[in-house]
Amino acid sequence: MNTVSIRNQSRNAAILVNALWCQSYLCRLRGLTFRRSLPEGEGVLLVNPTEDRISASIHMWMVFFPLGVVWIDGQGRVVDKAEALPWRIYFPKHAARYILEASPAILSHVEIGDQMAWSDDPET
Repeated sequence: MNTVSIRNQSRNAAILVNALWCQSYLCRLRGLTFRRSLPEGEGVLLVNPTEDRISASIHMWMVFFPLGVVWIDGQGRVVDKAEALPWRIYFPKHAARYILEASPAILSHVEIGDQMAWSDDPET
């Protein structure tokens, strides 16, 4: 499994130290399903093959705790964010290619329009 660290370049701040790079269909489908908790500083970066609103939607079925969700476009810019509650479905307001899921605390470190970056990216 590949992991990346996430940084908010606009604020010059580390956001997550350990995020699972989740690019395959099965990995994206499972996401954090069936987990009971998520340690601080960890998360999942879901990587879609295309940038749009539909494929960037997330489901919270069988996710038993709230998440901070950040939608990021193909250029690394934050296009939406939300606190996602269990048993719901969420769509971003704008097209996104990447979906960052972590503790809701992440939302206080990210604003729409911020530029995000990750290191140890398997695509680079």
